[in-house]
Amino acid sequence: MASRRIPLVLLACGSFNPITNQHMRLFELARDHMHSIGQYQVVGGIVSPVSDGYGKQGLVPAKHRIAMARLALQSSNWVTVDEWESQQADWTETAVTMRHHYQRIVEKFEQSRETDRDFSRSTDSCSSPQLKLLCGADFLDTFKVPGMWLDEHVEEVAGRFGLVCVSRGGLLPEKAVYESDMLSRHSGNVFLVREWVRNETSATEVRRALRRGLSVKYLLPDPVIDYIHQHNLYTEDSERRNEDVVLRPLAKQPQQAARSLDD
Repeated sequence: MASRRIPLVLLACGSFNPITNQHMRLFELARDHMHSIGQYQVVGGIVSPVSDGYGKQGLVPAKHRIAMARLALQSSNWVTVDEWESQQADWTETAVTMRHHYQRIVEKFEQSRETDRDFSRSTDSCSSPQLKLLCGADFLDTFKVPGMWLDEHVEEVAGRFGLVCVSRGGLLPEKAVYESDMLSRHSGNVFLVREWVRNETSATEVRRALRRGLSVKYLLPDPVIDYIHQHNLYTEDSERRNEDVVLRPLAKQPQQAARSLDD
């Protein structure tokens, strides 16, 4: 009989502007890797688009990004789209978003353990479920951007929850971990996944192609492409959205740091 494994949920936060095939591949790659370790049973995946308050240039309204993500993932039987973060009036720190989802996951896990015998047999019913942040290798570089993260949030995300990071292009996630004292301290909770079949699809490049009237077929699911054309998204006008706005993390984090010093 196979040994029981720790139930694990993967959470991906980001703009998803728009969601691409590569975004969805991250989940499949991460699940395969975590299963190969032999310690975890991936029981779910969550796509959590940021709110409009993020302030990133060219960010289309959350209602469209949510709709496109749902269309893209309608064929998945384990990854879902969650609106909570996108509905917040202000940008929500990743650590705060993870706390929210972890609380909900624990509640659902307790209910499932009582009612679903198959679930209990395949996982370690004595272990609490875990939530880890799923990201691409470029995400690790945001930890080095001054003002982007509070130290205690990096500690919480990497130490309390953990990261599953998929390689991307020529980026070296191992180097990012090595160069960060905090990530190095929690390197046992940072899982690096190598993508051998490279897919360099970038949402930025997709938006550029759409603005120029070029085909993006096979870069995005067909229903997402149809939705974009139906709602006339990703035009020259939409790319100018938020062009004079300071990215919300850079505006919000220094304020929080100052309040922490005052306390």
